[in-house]
Amino acid sequence: MKIIDRYILTTYLTRLASVFFILMFIFIIQTFWLFIDEFAGKGLDVEIILKFLTYYSPKLYPLVMPLSVLLASIMTYGAFAENYEFAAMKSTGISLQRALLGLTIFHFFLGIGSYYFSNNVIPYGEFKYFNLRRNLAKLKPALAITEGIFNEIGEMNIKVTRKYGEDNRFLEDVIIHEKSSDNKNRIVIKAKRGELKSASIDQELQLVLFDGNRYEEVYTSKVQERKRIQHAKVAFKEYVLNIDLSQFNNVDLGEEKYTSTFRMQKVKELTQSIDSLEIKFKGEQKVYGSNFVTTSIANDINYRETQEIEPTSDSVFKQYSNPLKIVGDSLYNQHAQIVRVAKNSIKSLQRNLEAKKRNFFINQKRINLHKNSLHEKYTLGFSVFFLFLVGASLGAIIRKGGLGLPMVLAILIFLTYHYLGLFGKNAAEDSSISPFVGSWLSLFVIAPFALYLTRRASADKGLIDYDFLIVWLESLFSSIKNTIFATIKSLWERRN
Repeated sequence: MKIIDRYILTTYLTRLASVFFILMFIFIIQTFWLFIDEFAGKGLDVEIILKFLTYYSPKLYPLVMPLSVLLASIMTYGAFAENYEFAAMKSTGISLQRALLGLTIFHFFLGIGSYYFSNNVIPYGEFKYFNLRRNLAKLKPALAITEGIFNEIGEMNIKVTRKYGEDNRFLEDVIIHEKSSDNKNRIVIKAKRGELKSASIDQELQLVLFDGNRYEEVYTSKVQERKRIQHAKVAFKEYVLNIDLSQFNNVDLGEEKYTSTFRMQKVKELTQSIDSLEIKFKGEQKVYGSNFVTTSIANDINYRETQEIEPTSDSVFKQYSNPLKIVGDSLYNQHAQIVRVAKNSIKSLQRNLEAKKRNFFINQKRINLHKNSLHEKYTLGFSVFFLFLVGASLGAIIRKGGLGLPMVLAILIFLTYHYLGLFGKNAAEDSSISPFVGSWLSLFVIAPFALYLTRRASADKGLIDYDFLIVWLESLFSSIKNTIFATIKSLWERRN
């Protein structure tokens, strides 16, 4: 390695390491405050908290490393240009491309390393972080209740619309499914409000419900009594439930039983999961499509038979496809009933289609999330490489080092790159665009920009060709002026 390459590499790596650790520290502190509610009031020691932050930190690498590369490259090459080091290099015959060569090779290997980090370290960190967080949630039941879904606590499943107040102890729109003595889900409790009286680890947690109803399916061995007394309903203003929390007291924070999320999977596992999900999804679509018409006709015939309508060999829709045919038909007196059958059949089909549509949307979104996660492992390495080219070229053009203008430009460029990526991924999740396009959208934008800046910096030109802009504006104004003068002259000659 030549002296110039060693000097550039040492200068750059010093800045890159400094910026990376500072940004990582800032994001870890932000993470700590983000999860402060899950740490507070649980009696956790420092070791567990540090372990949690350590497991979470690999998830920050795809955010911190590209920003660090962009900022460090702008600062390094901006300082070279500001201190006339580039002028000294050019006087000895060293071009910008030659000054970029060493770091370009370094970032090529850094991109490969980022891929392996994304494929191995990040899934492992996600696996450890996810399991530790689920185990921490068991130490505090209020945190085990997620809004909008059913959560298993003790011998019941509880769902709430909203949590609020101190320690999220106050609940809104509570639905509870409680198991009866025969281990069946025969009890349902609904209440407008609820309150967790105790938010600490104890043998029992008291849940107080307000303004609701308790429904219980009455089970008896005698069939006649079972038909006569099907269920019991009790309204209440206040209802107290004691939840057994003995199982929460002995929580193994090292338990690792959750291994199936797509963020925990490597490239090979993601590829297999995508293939399996797509085969299953296409099979469901094919089966549903082939059975839809047959099932619809069968339901229509069964419904008409229960309504004592004269049976026909075909569907009502097909038999009465011509509205005027019914006027001379023997079933004229059953016209209203046939229309009602048709309406009910259509409504049933619509409900069926809407339910299946939501189900298919969820399945497709699950596949898209797997595909996004797969493409992200490749885009990280490319983003590191192209953002380096952007930063180095921009630093050489603006000729400013330090933390002033370079930091402002780096943040603006990175935010544009980051939010383009977010937009693409969100659009890909609901199939608005292809997962491939959504994952690579930010790179499709940043790569041409990087090559443009590299070309401008190599030719020792500014960010924008102002001469071309000035010439174009002068030509435009000259054309407008000549047109105006020609119009005025023409009008004056016509008048005279």
